[in-house]
Amino acid sequence: MSKKTTVKTLNAISEKGLSLLTEDYQLDEQADNPEGIVLRSYNMHDMTFPSNLKAIARAGAGVNNIPLDRATEEGIVVFNTPGANANAVKELVLTSLMASSRQIFDGIMWVKTLADQGADVPKLVEQGKKQFVGKEISGKTLGVIGLGAIGARVANDAVELGMDVIGYDPFISIDMAWNLSRAVQRVLDIQEVFEKADYITMHIPLTDDTKEMFNKDTFKVMKDNVYILNFSRGELVHDDDMKQALEDGVVGKYITDFPNAKTLTMKHAIPIPHLGASSEESEENCAIMAVRQLMDYLETGNIKNSVNFPDAALPYRGHKRLTAFHKNIPNMVGQITSVLSNFNLNIADMTNRSYKEHAYTLIDLEGDINDADFMGLEDKLMTIDGMIMTRVIQ
Repeated sequence: MSKKTTVKTLNAISEKGLSLLTEDYQLDEQADNPEGIVLRSYNMHDMTFPSNLKAIARAGAGVNNIPLDRATEEGIVVFNTPGANANAVKELVLTSLMASSRQIFDGIMWVKTLADQGADVPKLVEQGKKQFVGKEISGKTLGVIGLGAIGARVANDAVELGMDVIGYDPFISIDMAWNLSRAVQRVLDIQEVFEKADYITMHIPLTDDTKEMFNKDTFKVMKDNVYILNFSRGELVHDDDMKQALEDGVVGKYITDFPNAKTLTMKHAIPIPHLGASSEESEENCAIMAVRQLMDYLETGNIKNSVNFPDAALPYRGHKRLTAFHKNIPNMVGQITSVLSNFNLNIADMTNRSYKEHAYTLIDLEGDINDADFMGLEDKLMTIDGMIMTRVIQ
């Protein structure tokens, strides 16, 4: 790259990630027109995308803060970092599972009310501790909904803690399936999780299908006094229905990493201030993964872990490379190669991958062509109906 590529951050990003940017990059938090953006939870929905913007890298898994449809329409690839914070979330889920089961949260709050009792504190503690008798998790049934990077880790470790684990995930990947303990019983109907589990933890994205999936109808089929852990998204739970279920004893505890005004007033709710991925190691891992993916795309056009483009990659051997993002419609590749032929360019290597209504094509080129001709090539490609974005990497 002859000119430095500008990268802008919208949140505080771990220096271990940003330090990966080479001398070919300029990190500028105030840049008006960067080629790349790295962020965590910054809300981009009201933001106008800069004209030069090619990629957004989210240092984390959730991308609800990014307008994906608009990014896709403008040919901007959006990355996330699945699995980078999985261990941090897993540890907090298991910590909360055990601490809530043993009534540790309630016990701590009660002990703090004794601060003015002086020398009587030890005696009062012994007299009052019986109200916080809890239950062990060993031998109990944990239902894990979503067996991705986090859910699979939770399930595997819960098995090691002596729990009977049932998991539900109709879209589990082959890699996750291989990593899942054979002791985890997979079920094909989520109702089975609701009916059998003493504890339920959810690790699924928020979609139209999953929004408020924990509601009065699902609570009806659950065991009385079930504990529900939500370290995914607050909107997966219908707050008013949860409040009633807690008051009725249908739900024994609701542990959520997404507190709001309603959860703070719920009986037996344990609100955690969104600490799931808040560990030093997690923030570093997410930043490193996000920056590497961003650099790989800007330098080679290769894509891994995009949420709106298909994953696609070719080994980069120094050829001039064409990338094209277009509608997934018939004869797009044929039209692209026809244009290349008119410019007397041969194809050294090529891949084409689709994702939903769109596709991404990577082509390594052979042939003599100057920069001015490349501009003409891109202009010609953009006249193809259904073409959204092209880029030449030299």
